[in-house]
This record gives sequence, structure tokens and C-alpha cells, in this order.
Amino acid sequence: MEAPRRDTRGIVDPSGLLSRVRFRRHEPAEPLRRYIEWYWLIDWDLPAPYASHIVPHPSVNLTFQWDEDEGPPYAEVTGVALGLYTRKLTGRGRVCGVKFRPGGFRPYTPGAPASRWTGRALPAREVFPRITDDTVRAIVTGAGDRARVAALDAFLLSLPCARDPQADLAIDLVRRIRADRTVRRVGDFARAQGLSVRALQRLFAAQVGVSPKWIILRYRIHEALEQAGTRTGVDWAALAADLGYADQAHLVRDFTATVGVPPTAYAAEATTPR
Repeated sequence: MEAPRRDTRGIVDPSGLLSRVRFRRHEPAEPLRRYIEWYWLIDWDLPAPYASHIVPHPSVNLTFQWDEDEGPPYAEVTGVALGLYTRKLTGRGRVCGVKFRPGGFRPYTPGAPASRWTGRALPAREVFPRITDDTVRAIVTGAGDRARVAALDAFLLSLPCARDPQADLAIDLVRRIRADRTVRRVGDFARAQGLSVRALQRLFAAQVGVSPKWIILRYRIHEALEQAGTRTGVDWAALAADLGYADQAHLVRDFTATVGVPPTAYAAEATTPR
């Protein structure tokens, strides 16, 4: 099984979350890896409620959840969340999640553009009618990670999934945006890929669910969040320039609008010993 990874990009206050839950990631079966990035598993047993906050990636997630004090297990599809995603954790529970690659959900739902799911959370059976109560129970009540991952693999391998060159292209383009911090303008990026801006926008709307400009901005915020949470004495003006902002004020504005507090306040809280 894949060892837990340490990448916490997108998690607001990762130390607070990881001190309260058991969080790990696993690779899916090899045939699934083209369109599924990883499985993420969380278990908790809390004496007091805790609200986790995430600045989401441009990915669709399929989750199998069980809040043991609230009712039976259930499954949910969550499209790309445009704002901060908040999940209240209480009592005992667990989540077995499937993170699709940006652009990787469309091959499983070819009848709808990815934008149909953007900003929405809905019962998974509305998207995948073959999900049954037994499917959900087999995944969330599995005795250990190996059993849960095997149940996720079995379900996902049973789903129709047609190879989609457009999805492959979108996945590759999002990967380039994420990896290359010099990508700052949609027009420049489109030309470098041999596409018009309009063609790139249509591709992302259909395959990813959000615009290329939104993705560029979201990865900027992820980087700023990571810097604010792991470093002391961040030079915000230099970071703003490095991320392609016109000035520090623009970075502060976007960070505050997304996370809810200015980056300096977040950094002071995140780097203060507890």
C-alpha cells in the first residue's frame, strides 16, 4: 500500500486537522490511475466538534462517508468547489474519498460537461445509479485500509469509462499549470499550446468544470497558503511578484477572499507553537 504523503496543499490549518484525524492517501489500481489521482481516507473520534476547511483543488471527488452518530453510511459526488469548503466533524466517523484528476471525471460521465457538477454536492446515486447500500457499506466498513481500497477499486473498475483524448489533453494542461509557476496569463498559455483562448476555455469548461484563469489563480492561492503555513518571515511582496501578481495588495485581496483572513494573520496563527 502507498505510504501516507505529506503534501497538505489546500488544507487550511493542516496541523490542526492532522492532530485530530487519521489521514492517509493510497494509489488506486493501475488501470484507474489515468483518471484518478488517489484515494484519501480519514477516520476520527473526537471529544468535541471540529470544522475542517479546504481550499479545493480543481477536482471532482466521490466520497463514501459514515458519521456514526448521525445515521447510515452514504455516498456523495462533490464538484469543483469555487470557494472555501467546510466540513464539520463530530463524534466518530470516516470518509473514503476518490479524488479524480482535474479533467478525469468526464470519462466516467460522458453525457454531461464537467461544469454541470461545479459548485454542487449531490447524492452519488444520481450520478452513478449502480451504487447500492451494499456498495457503500463494503467501502466504509472495511476492516482496515487494504479492504477499503480493494472495495473502492472493485467499484470503480466496474464503471464504464471510455478513453477520452480531450480529457487526456485537459489533464495534461492542468498538470502544466500546476507545475510551472511562470504560467500567469491565459492568452500566453493558450498560444504556447497551439490553442486559441476560446478553444482552451471550452475545453476546460467541458472537461474540468472551471476556467483556465480560475485554475491559475487557485494554484497561486495554494502556494501562498503553503508558504504562510510552513514558513516564518515570508516576504509577501516578493511572493506576490513570484506568483505573478501585480503587487502585494492583489495577493492579500485574493488570499483573504478565499481563506477568510489576511495572509499575515493566517501565518501568525499557523506558525505559533501550540
